[in-house]
Amino acid sequence: MVAEAGTEQAGRFRVDPMRIEHIPVVSAIERRCFAQPWPQNAYRREIQTNKSAHYFVVRLVEPNSSAPMVEAPKPAGSEPGLFVRLSRMLRGPTEPTPSPALESELRSIVGYAGLWLMTDEAHITTIAVDPDFQGNGLGELLLVSLIDCAKQIGARWLTLEVRVSNDVAQRLYEKYTFKEMGLRRRYYSDNNEDALVMWTDPIDSDTFRDTLQRNRDALTRRLGLYD
Repeated sequence: MVAEAGTEQAGRFRVDPMRIEHIPVVSAIERRCFAQPWPQNAYRREIQTNKSAHYFVVRLVEPNSSAPMVEAPKPAGSEPGLFVRLSRMLRGPTEPTPSPALESELRSIVGYAGLWLMTDEAHITTIAVDPDFQGNGLGELLLVSLIDCAKQIGARWLTLEVRVSNDVAQRLYEKYTFKEMGLRRRYYSDNNEDALVMWTDPIDSDTFRDTLQRNRDALTRRLGLYD
């Protein structure tokens, strides 16, 4: 659904390559999703110096438009502008205040994902969606975007680690032919939980292509409900 150098829109959601300016908001989302978030300088290194890394953000936009919404809708009780304030706080005192256009773009970011290309293997490093927007198919949209990226950069398989307790994520990966191929004991240092190692079928195989197209069509219809 997305090319490394381009963008793709599905309903009111749009996937774009991650930029340095996005990092404070990505970090704010990560702190809400993970017990041990990456530091911001790790993402900066990934974008600036790691030639094998490919990262994306998903944004909430106006229907049929590339412009981000000025005020993204939030569930009742959540505070508007949360991530803009967090991005200011995490940015530090020496960095300039974003322009109104950039602030609007930052406000629209609701998730992110990334992978590394290792020879002919695309290793998914992270997928996260802001908790206020989970359950809308955005994790799947990011996964499909990573698959499209993997195909473009010459990968033959995708692989990842997932917590043994994360049944929801495992079911999503299984939809896209990921299968358990190993176990990493005590992989997660926050609670010493084991990780399943999962691999796809070859992504140039007929089985994978048919599965991807079928799931892509269903996801497009689902996200189209936002139009």
